[in-house]
Amino acid sequence: MIKLAEQFERRFGETFDPDRFPEAAGVLAGMLARGSCRDFEPRTVDAELGRLLCAAALASPTKSDLQQRDIILVRDPNLKADILELAGPASWFANVPNLAVFCGNNRRQRQVHELRGHPFVNDHLDAFFNAAVDAGIALSAFVTAAEAIGLGCCPISAVRNEAAKVSELLNLPNHVFPVAGLAYGYPKQTAPTISVRLPLSVTVHEDRFQESDPETVIADYDRRREALQPYTEQRTPERHGLTATYGWSEDKSRQYSLPERDSFGAFVRAKGFKLT
Repeated sequence: MIKLAEQFERRFGETFDPDRFPEAAGVLAGMLARGSCRDFEPRTVDAELGRLLCAAALASPTKSDLQQRDIILVRDPNLKADILELAGPASWFANVPNLAVFCGNNRRQRQVHELRGHPFVNDHLDAFFNAAVDAGIALSAFVTAAEAIGLGCCPISAVRNEAAKVSELLNLPNHVFPVAGLAYGYPKQTAPTISVRLPLSVTVHEDRFQESDPETVIADYDRRREALQPYTEQRTPERHGLTATYGWSEDKSRQYSLPERDSFGAFVRAKGFKLT
């Protein structure tokens, strides 16, 4: 049985008294123990089960009931391979048994305006932002639903690396765009790897944003994470060299010291969005 207090402390490095909320122990302990799955059994998920998972995902909150998110279940193995090839060279991509792509869809809203004869006067950044957030909420709900029935999942934001080409493969029209892919299926691993997170004292605020001594906070987190979840290799050593200690802050700063998806803004504008 997963113990809530143990999962809380391992994940965030802080304590929690589970006796105060016994009704939360089972469900929330499971959520705190979740981790991404990148090693799957070579089995496709039944199409009707995939449809049910989509229903659970699309029952999640949506801005103003606008429902600006679509899910594309990629069944064609050749299409799946083409999309994952565009996403990058990750070795585990070759063994992804099931792939969904979550899309923001502001197109339907514009169609509704045309059908009802009302002007669409909110053609600015918020139109794109609302659809992107809606898709992200649906993806999160899909993951929760899938993992609740024993499936494993791993989001793939790298489908945006070549967003225009992925959009063409999926036949996405104007004002519809890929937000993220999701690999899902039956996991080979018995338990997922738990990613240690920043403490809640840093990321959860009361009333107003507060920040105190980020240098010390990040250094402490680096040490805790390196002890519990060390990186197996250092990113881009040919550019940055090798360091004796290698923590989260070094990895993430190295990652974003190189250009990544710098064409995505141009792609979104080409899809018809005015990001003003």
